[in-house]
Amino acid sequence: MDQNSYRSELERMDAIDRKILTVLQADANISIAELADRVGLSQTPCWKRIQKLEQAGVILKRVALVAPEKIGLGLTVFVQIETADHSGPWLEKFAQMVAAMPEVMEFYRMAGDVDYMLRVVVADMAAYDGFYKKLIETIPLKNVTSRFAMERIKATTAYKVPDLPRD
Repeated sequence: MDQNSYRSELERMDAIDRKILTVLQADANISIAELADRVGLSQTPCWKRIQKLEQAGVILKRVALVAPEKIGLGLTVFVQIETADHSGPWLEKFAQMVAAMPEVMEFYRMAGDVDYMLRVVVADMAAYDGFYKKLIETIPLKNVTSRFAMERIKATTAYKVPDLPRD
């Protein structure tokens, strides 16, 4: 979404839309009746607002959040990648290959001295070693630096919804 589209979408959201987003980010499983009550609407207008937010691409999807350590994925690794090739075809191939790796939870193109940043979640060091070998075999890379998380202190998926713009 370009800056102008973002701005117009943000301006179209009133205080109730913003409350809906805040509540749904905390619990997407909440009933429409309870959500409507919390934001001060009846059920039908509340449901219509949710549908409008989904159609506008503000609400992308509703998911269940899983504790990775409870399913045997106890190691989080932040992988910094530098490349010598910055061409479009190289990026397209690299992006397709990395996006297809299920261990990669987040994948960013960066500004600064690192070209790409990945958040990788695996079971253990042996699993990460396997991932690393697969990564470096996919496409030529200049440098790969791995940083291992020792403890997750904060993790959230909820964004602070900005207040209404003041005139």
